Amino acid sequence: MKLKELESCLQQVDTFEEPKILLEQYPTSAHIAACMLYTIHNTFDDIEAKLVADLGCGCGVLSIGAAMLEAGLCVGFDIDNDALDVFRRNADEFELSNVDLVQCDLCCLKTEDYRHSFDTVIMNPPFGTKHNQGMDMKFLRAAITMAKKAVYSLHKTSTREVSQELSLSCQRLGLSQFILFVDYSHPCSLFISQAINEHQNNDNFFYPVPAHTKEGK
Repeated sequence: MKLKELESCLQQVDTFEEPKILLEQYPTSAHIAACMLYTIHNTFDDIEAKLVADLGCGCGVLSIGAAMLEAGLCVGFDIDNDALDVFRRNADEFELSNVDLVQCDLCCLKTEDYRHSFDTVIMNPPFGTKHNQGMDMKFLRAAITMAKKAVYSLHKTSTREVSQELSLSCQRLGLSQFILFVDYSHPCSLFISQAINEHQNNDNFFYPVPAHTKEGK
């Protein structure tokens, strides 16, 4: 599937009907989701035939995109049943059989029970602002525990300040990929901010992705 085709399909995904501010619910734009997933799929081969987890999946745009890119199975985790209801409708409309849902509070989930259960973890977690300070780090640490091979996540720029600590954790756990896609503004410019690869040095590198100036999150 080509990037433009993927983005066109994801534009049809329904989003939050009544976003809950305390949960930092904001839709991931079709453009950002498509660019992120297309890079993961085509550059790193971490979606097709893989067992994928989508943490804080919301209405499912990342999970649905991963399913369209032929993930073996993509399991979405979210605390909000209203968002999961929208996710279910989206999956039904696209007639996808390779997605599943788990309603849970990720902060209370025993992630050790899921240690290395997923080949790949993808997510656009809460940014950890205001009432949810530090939530982005909780999601990242859960992702690192649950992933067998790779973690791909969308974040605000300040997350880079602690990315080195998490990078070292990934190395100790044997993950081959740890990549943060950084949201530089609203609307977003999208970059891969850091990659840790068992075959590479740990230097930061960037993949600029064209931003849609009229699209917000």
